[in-house]
Amino acid sequence: MKFIGNDREKQLILNMQQGDHKAMKIAYDRYAGYMTAVCSRYVLDPEDVRDILQDSFIKIFTHIGQYEFRENASLKSWMTRIVVNESLKFLQKSSRYCFIEKVDEYPELPDAELNTTEIPFAQMQEMIRALPVGYRTVFNLYVFEGKSHQEIATLLNIKENSSASQFHRAKNLLAMQIKKQLNHAT
Repeated sequence: MKFIGNDREKQLILNMQQGDHKAMKIAYDRYAGYMTAVCSRYVLDPEDVRDILQDSFIKIFTHIGQYEFRENASLKSWMTRIVVNESLKFLQKSSRYCFIEKVDEYPELPDAELNTTEIPFAQMQEMIRALPVGYRTVFNLYVFEGKSHQEIATLLNIKENSSASQFHRAKNLLAMQIKKQLNHAT
């Protein structure tokens, strides 16, 4: 029982909405790896990631009846939104992120384009994961989830300019790490 494409995804969704456990297993097997990567962008501890994923999939399967198939939206994007929201709830509940308004220890760097093609993707991911939690959270929401600073501010209950400054500082820290890495490579 493999589903590919929009018609098959629609059938998978319909089967899950009817309580078909085999369809739920297919969805889990298909998307668990990706959802783990999404959650890991926000939460570092593997045990916390597993807990969040478990809560997310429970929420996905219990709320699949509310999912409405649309041509421009996919099950994967709906599931991703749930995983991101559950990750953010975890961070808020555990008070693991804080937003620093003034940081003197990180110099301002010009917004120059850096050539990141020489840095392996896994290494870039580690650099992002090494950012302070608040910076990393805003960076991920802006870059990977495509949220605006206004949307991020609403999600995180912060000011819009705080979101923008967190993002700017995250970019500066990443730029410093990238330059450092490129200098070591030469």
